[in-house]
Amino acid sequence: MKPEVLLPALVEIARQAGNEILEIYDAGFEVYKKEDLSPLTDADLASHRHIISELGNLTPDWHLMSEESSTIPWKTRRSWSRYWLIDPLDGTKEFIKRNGEFTVNIALIEDHEPVLGVVHVPVSATTYYGARGHGAFCKQGENEPTIIKTRPAPNSGVVVVGSRSHASPRLQQYLDAMGEYELTSLGSSLKFCLVAEGKADLYPRMGPTSEWDTAAAQAVVEAAGGLVAYTDGNPLRYNLKKSVLNPEFLVVGDVSRDWTRFVPPGKGHEG
Repeated sequence: MKPEVLLPALVEIARQAGNEILEIYDAGFEVYKKEDLSPLTDADLASHRHIISELGNLTPDWHLMSEESSTIPWKTRRSWSRYWLIDPLDGTKEFIKRNGEFTVNIALIEDHEPVLGVVHVPVSATTYYGARGHGAFCKQGENEPTIIKTRPAPNSGVVVVGSRSHASPRLQQYLDAMGEYELTSLGSSLKFCLVAEGKADLYPRMGPTSEWDTAAAQAVVEAAGGLVAYTDGNPLRYNLKKSVLNPEFLVVGDVSRDWTRFVPPGKGHEG
């Protein structure tokens, strides 16, 4: 089966999960702390339960991994050649701040690569999705989807997107080395989506992320003509190690430019 055949069903699953999130968002919610002290809400869990149930019905024989069910042992998942990777509510901190910058992320990983992804923005009823070899799209509400593509980078005044909640000194070093730029701060995987639809040129990530944070949006960016790469320029990959933490990476729209030359010394590709 070609992955793109699943896209209509996945878009609907993500939208339904988004509706469940919005019910809690509008009604009010409590904030809990997970073992790693990261925040958790009932909206994360409601979205998780919905997506897991629907994907289980859609592809009952395929493996699943979600941020809210991430304790699957490495000895079990290391043999997976295909699995769903899910962040049921990406941007929980933005959800708590009530700024609307949170998403539902569903990705299909095959042989360590994200081949299909759906990123849904509940507050704006906007869905970004794409599959390898099939292109990338944006659907707003009930409107027909439009094709999205990355853009050639300008010679000056590159538009950079950065994390609203995770700025870092290394990011500033990167930007200082790059020269003239315009910085926009956003939460969640929305940063990837701006690159995918040609509204931004670059998202350098010099802070921590987990694999479920990036997979769906990486699939969209790459289907739109861009690249998500380690700081050595090689594409970001999944399920290659026990830890689910990503090293530093770059999300680029114009793949003809060498964006790696601005990366400050240290850290780099630890994947």
